[in-house]
Amino acid sequence: MNSPLKQHLIDPEICIRCYTCEMTCPIEAIEHDDNNVVVNADKCNHCMDCIPVCPTGSIDEWRVVNTPYSLEEQFEWLELPEQEDIALSNTEAASEDSTGADELDPVAALLAEAHKGAGGASRAPDTAAKPTINLHNLGAPATAVVQGNYRITDEQSDSDVRHIVLDFQGTPFPVLEGQSVGILAPGVDAAGKAHLPRLYSVSSPKDGERAGYHNVSLTVKREEAGVCSNYLCDLNIGDEVNVTGPFGATFLMPTHEQARLLMICTGTGAAPMRAFTMARQRTVAATAPTMVMFFGARTPDSLPYFGPLNKVPDNILDKHLVFSRTGAGEKEYVQHRMRQQHALVADMLQDPNTYVYICGLKAMEAGVEEAFTAISDSMGQSWPSLRDTLREEGRYHVETY
Repeated sequence: MNSPLKQHLIDPEICIRCYTCEMTCPIEAIEHDDNNVVVNADKCNHCMDCIPVCPTGSIDEWRVVNTPYSLEEQFEWLELPEQEDIALSNTEAASEDSTGADELDPVAALLAEAHKGAGGASRAPDTAAKPTINLHNLGAPATAVVQGNYRITDEQSDSDVRHIVLDFQGTPFPVLEGQSVGILAPGVDAAGKAHLPRLYSVSSPKDGERAGYHNVSLTVKREEAGVCSNYLCDLNIGDEVNVTGPFGATFLMPTHEQARLLMICTGTGAAPMRAFTMARQRTVAATAPTMVMFFGARTPDSLPYFGPLNKVPDNILDKHLVFSRTGAGEKEYVQHRMRQQHALVADMLQDPNTYVYICGLKAMEAGVEEAFTAISDSMGQSWPSLRDTLREEGRYHVETY
């Protein structure tokens, strides 16, 4: 019998096919086909370089096996297999017996040593709708037609952010708030290969940018050297776009009316928060608990949806818009406003109906963690412990890039 070994795997339900892990892996142990991104057990040396770059935590999965799952098996998965019972050899069993009941057996020890660099596995809220995953893949993308392309930052701002509306012309593309889609830019890269999809969070509710029409909107910032962002920002009405997805099975919103949403975002990380807000406006009574948003940008004219956001009634969305480059004194970031609103955040963290969503640049994470730590300490609670509880209950979600 082979000795048990720890195999690194990727959860195909949670993975959003951004391919960041594949591009990061220094030994090319991660690869993909039209359906899944997988780890080659013959190459992987558990260096962990891929763990912190994953925006969803789908890369942070492990199974103890006697025989590693093959690439062919992983490419066919729709969901991650459960941990199998691993029989120990006589030598290993004897060793286990000699260590005493308080010691971990070899299988448990292997699982226990798995790193949690992405913060642990996320869970969808218990009341979230069941998402459709990877309906349209690289080999057979859906074709969407551009219905609109609008600049949503001030013309004077050096941040060109667009609101792009796509219509699938009757092709089924069921997408939930919080999910992402892949956009295939035309052309090839420097190596002569077709561009991999660029992932964008959906910024419209599940019934569509226009209610009942099931069209999909994206929030896209033009990047100076961004192949896909420039392609999207330059699209005209009537142009066709190849789209993969939808992706993501955890960054979803609860559907029960008493849910309170604590949303923290920067820049285009506002996309899923917009979808959540519009969905709540359409489906939940005005007496439902208020959603709270901490939204950071450099200046008011560079904050996406600044005008429309300010029109959302305060009894639906409690807005804390934070700017770091106004020239009016010290720079303010979302974590500073969170600390300023200490009582509000503490009240929400102690409410079992609160769900936390963080989306935006990865650089924001450290500051937000520090704010949560300080607020939790004042409550007499450990933030890592509270965060783990929230995550296990499907109430803590992070997607940063």
